[in-house]
Amino acid sequence: MTVKWWKEAIVYQIYPRSFQDSNNDGVGDLKGVIQRLDYIQSLGVTVIWLNPIFTSPQIDNGYDVSNYCEIDPLFGSMEDIEELIKEAHIRGIKVLFDFVLNHTSDQHPWFQEALKDSENPYRDYYLWANGGENGELPNNWASFFGGSVWEKEPLGDHYYFHLFAKEMPDLNWGNPNVQASMLEIACFWMEKGVDGFRLDAFIHMDKEEGYPNVPTTKDGELVLAENYYANLPKVNDYMKRFAQALRSRYPDVFLVGEAASATIDLAVNYSDPANEGCDAVITFRYFTEDETQKDIRLPLSMQSGSLDIKKFKKTMVEWQERLSDFGGPTLYWNNHDMARAVSRFGDATHYRENSSKMLATLMYLQKGIPFILNGEELGMKNLEINAIEHFFAPEATVFYEKAYHLGYRKEYILKELNATSKDASRGVMQWNDSQFAGFSTTPPWSGVNREVKYNVADQETIESSILNYYRKLFMYKKLPLFTEGSFHLIETSDHLYCYERKLGDQTALICCNLTNQSFIYSDSRFTSETVTVVLSNGNNSLENQHIKIEPYGSLVFMLENELKQTDKKRISTF
Repeated sequence: MTVKWWKEAIVYQIYPRSFQDSNNDGVGDLKGVIQRLDYIQSLGVTVIWLNPIFTSPQIDNGYDVSNYCEIDPLFGSMEDIEELIKEAHIRGIKVLFDFVLNHTSDQHPWFQEALKDSENPYRDYYLWANGGENGELPNNWASFFGGSVWEKEPLGDHYYFHLFAKEMPDLNWGNPNVQASMLEIACFWMEKGVDGFRLDAFIHMDKEEGYPNVPTTKDGELVLAENYYANLPKVNDYMKRFAQALRSRYPDVFLVGEAASATIDLAVNYSDPANEGCDAVITFRYFTEDETQKDIRLPLSMQSGSLDIKKFKKTMVEWQERLSDFGGPTLYWNNHDMARAVSRFGDATHYRENSSKMLATLMYLQKGIPFILNGEELGMKNLEINAIEHFFAPEATVFYEKAYHLGYRKEYILKELNATSKDASRGVMQWNDSQFAGFSTTPPWSGVNREVKYNVADQETIESSILNYYRKLFMYKKLPLFTEGSFHLIETSDHLYCYERKLGDQTALICCNLTNQSFIYSDSRFTSETVTVVLSNGNNSLENQHIKIEPYGSLVFMLENELKQTDKKRISTF
């Protein structure tokens, strides 16, 4: 049986508006991506994932789509995206588009038609409800962006449903015409040469019938209602119909779903080939934090906290084991919706290089598909944002106002937002150390961290740079041992994350230190005579069977007597 191409993929996420500005308007664009394809190819990645580039009012950075079959002029033209796809394919790089399934912009022609009257055929493309007799909202469900999920239509008496911003009404996937229309859009882009889709917010396509209130002790309180609008049973049905129809025309399409709140059981359900839905999913459930020092009166996710390593290890083992038969889980540390990896999980002040390299080693040599956020390969840290008005995320403003009302100092609130907000991950790509980091000749839309050393130009010249470390790491990732081999976590203290990968007679040991202290790890199988150290991020050492791992250190060993001569030769060239 032919192995699906995506099972050996290494995905590089590009946030287009922050990647490369080719026309000096301060916003990244498609021509900018094209200019950097040789660089992308040099990383060893095999797929690029582009965040939304469709026509949009940009209320939510393109996730509010007003025309799925046009490119927003902010990013370029249809000719530009066609050229990008062509040039990427020439370089052996496949292309994923972000496809927003759950909602559209309120400027989309479907919704504009739906607003005309209740008998319009497009009315049923969206979700509607009556308000209460005294003007009450249909229920007490809260939107992810604050306020109610219900907004009264401008000229009528009904309310439409929006899980995110009020400018982003949710689609009614129970309507066969919606299903057919979204399939048509996917096919349009497949014909253009796109290789797959990252399916945004697909877990919200079904809502509880009747829209029941969430039980609460406070009258009039709006509350998040995930049990009523996330991961409901019909989501699988909708995905199966969509995926089956798409694969009937394009059998090699890759569908990776954004399943932010999915548990391991749900992830298995969504990823199981027998269910014919997603090929893989991205969950936000990996990174359990120690929340004992957080203020429960404020959103916990917006307050900084240290990784609970013990729980993290348990979680990763479960995902490795349960998804092993499907090729493993998606592997990531960060994306456009969360803070930068080295700032959140490493030490961007004292051990930036070591912690950047260690995090990559720990995560991406496990079984599964790596998803890298552009700039991660440089050790890019969180964008430094010095005023609340420079945050774009609605939840950042809500957090700021609530924390300030509770008596927190402005400086402290900004520090927390800089550590946790998704805005902090969207600083522009650091190509060099010029005024605007080589991204543009004008001030970038998001701000920029101007840094010596942590940019492409500087790191290209340093053999031991984070950038070149990522390149070596991806070469190893492509070995069958790391794409197909089994995974086994080794029992160690909570400070270390050590695991084996095995395939046939080949064994690799990966040891990573998640702290700023040195540790000794001992394994009788691994001595300087029996192993080859193929990757190390600092002054780690091996003496007899004792491995000294420096702060945020990482090492990759392969058993010397089990390496085939062809693999020895290949490894030596890395």
